[in-house]
Amino acid sequence: MNTNPLLSTAPLPAFASIQPEHIQPAISQLLDEAKAALAQATDAATPADYDTLARVLSVATERLSHAWGAVGHLNAVANTPALREAYNAMLPAVTEFYTALGADEQLYAKYKAIQAQAATLSPARQQALKHWIRDFVLSGAELQGAARDRFAAIQEEAAELGQKFSEHVMDATDGFAHYASAEELAGVPADVVANARAAAEAEGKAGHKLTLHFPSYFPVMQYAENRALRETLYRAYVTRASELGAQPELDNSALMQQLLMLRQEEAQLLGFKNFAEVSLVPKMAQSPEQVLDFLRDLAGRARPYAEKDLAEMREFAAAKLGLAEMQAWDQAYVAEKLKEARYAFSDQEVREYLTVPRVLSGLFDIIQRLFDVKIIESQAEVWHESVKFYRLERAGQLIGQFYLDLYARPGKRPGAWMDEVRSRWARPEGQLQTPVAQLVCNFASPAGDKPALLTHDDVTTLFHEFGHGLHHLLTQVDELGVSGISGVEWDAVELPSQFMENFCWEWEVLQQLSSHVQTGEPLPRALYDKMIAAKNFQSGLQTLRQIEFALFDMRLHAEPGQEQSVQQLLDEVRAEVSVNPPPAFNRFQHSFSHIFAGGYSAGYYSYKWAEVLSADAWSAFEEEGVFNPATGRRYLQSILEAGGARDALDNFKAFRGREPRIDALLRHQGMA
Repeated sequence: MNTNPLLSTAPLPAFASIQPEHIQPAISQLLDEAKAALAQATDAATPADYDTLARVLSVATERLSHAWGAVGHLNAVANTPALREAYNAMLPAVTEFYTALGADEQLYAKYKAIQAQAATLSPARQQALKHWIRDFVLSGAELQGAARDRFAAIQEEAAELGQKFSEHVMDATDGFAHYASAEELAGVPADVVANARAAAEAEGKAGHKLTLHFPSYFPVMQYAENRALRETLYRAYVTRASELGAQPELDNSALMQQLLMLRQEEAQLLGFKNFAEVSLVPKMAQSPEQVLDFLRDLAGRARPYAEKDLAEMREFAAAKLGLAEMQAWDQAYVAEKLKEARYAFSDQEVREYLTVPRVLSGLFDIIQRLFDVKIIESQAEVWHESVKFYRLERAGQLIGQFYLDLYARPGKRPGAWMDEVRSRWARPEGQLQTPVAQLVCNFASPAGDKPALLTHDDVTTLFHEFGHGLHHLLTQVDELGVSGISGVEWDAVELPSQFMENFCWEWEVLQQLSSHVQTGEPLPRALYDKMIAAKNFQSGLQTLRQIEFALFDMRLHAEPGQEQSVQQLLDEVRAEVSVNPPPAFNRFQHSFSHIFAGGYSAGYYSYKWAEVLSADAWSAFEEEGVFNPATGRRYLQSILEAGGARDALDNFKAFRGREPRIDALLRHQGMA
């Protein structure tokens, strides 16, 4: 056991050394230690004192979460059958422990006793305590008898179902391959074709291997002239993990239904009418009705722009591309061709200027300039050879560290995300623990000896995840429950990420980010001007699409019984807000991992809600100068450093001097 890397007390996980056989013994031992710590914390002899509980309990539970977090991370980015089996074998025990911890009556009583003397605590500790008391209630600490047992059983079952949902999406994505001829790939960018050829060769097969991983799938949808090929890939992509998919055993239909029923039952046990009400307790939004009103108001504002966007696409498809009836698998292709015709540039042309090394160098420079930090490449054990590791320093002092995993590969969950390895914490033993983050994307890998190229959308995604990372890494809060992103309301947590996206549209910034893959020249001004002219191209359609997902999510969780008619509800929502509904066979919901496996249930609206905050925050930089040091410092201190130690609205008002307004968002999206 001494050699088990999951039991190491080193500050960073030994990712390269962790094997499936390490998981059960290590996590079992750490669970036993955490249970012993809980017994000691709830013992009558242990005083109801903030520092005492941190020393007795938080140290043990943090060590467990550190190890289990490493296992969960590997399960998401380096999945193998053996690792998955070992993870799933321990998931019930871990879930059971955290459910019991959150609902422990004696521990709840201790925290309530501490709250009675809260006036003696620092503001950050008061906030952490307030959150813990709230979370005890939401975790069933006030339930008794059979209700308490049933609540615990629900948590365990829901964790397993969510994990299974995620696995089905990953396996359905990994399980599809189409081997295309060179002729079929006419119009597709050369590096995408080269990657597809290399993938087929690696399997000893002829042709070009196309997959449903986004860097392979989307360029085909966007550029392939072969309409039948686009239709083949589209059908496979939108029926993943559904009853219409190629692998019916991966159908998520029953899992969705079971998850929704469990969530509704949980809500009723806690005394709420529906799960949406439970979900909103720790958020900025006050009620499901307020969220629905917000989304419908925004839909009404966006609809005329979306209708115009769609009419232009249909007209162009018929007149210029010979597509009398534009189908769903034509839309990305038509949109790209229309953009090229209207603005005289293509995404591919811009992509030639955006190499990964140059983009990273420019991004790091912006962060260093704005927030007075240094980013230094460093060494750590990683889970894949392409992963990099960095230190963040200020005045020679370590502030935080992060891993960067940029490229798509089999066994890696689709999408992009930031996850915490550990949080900033003034540990009870006396030392300051600095935060560590993981930043994960799914971009196309480098082809041959050339650097990897990013689309402008990819760059925006990278900046978005770095916004989350900075929120976690730059915190100056020392309390575990409210440092970094911990304790930040879920519908405000996207503010720093969406804020960072704005840099990707600044001329001065794009000069720093760009270097042509052949010539090394920066992005020309003429091309930048075309990008800016096209910035809000189809923003009406894109806004309605996000509102459709958010409305579907909120109604699904706010209207009990909808689990019996998930597809029908989605059709209803589309009839209400979409100007461009997809074909009847589209099963988008079956891979909607955000709400079924990713923590966004009754919370997907957060993207749009936080966009109001981020657009308004960015307008301060527009008014005062994008690189104005005083504005950057104010943003750093009011939002990033403050973390969850204050309510998000108070953080925003500290920065902006007033409450948020929607007009900046509408203006930024060309819908003012």
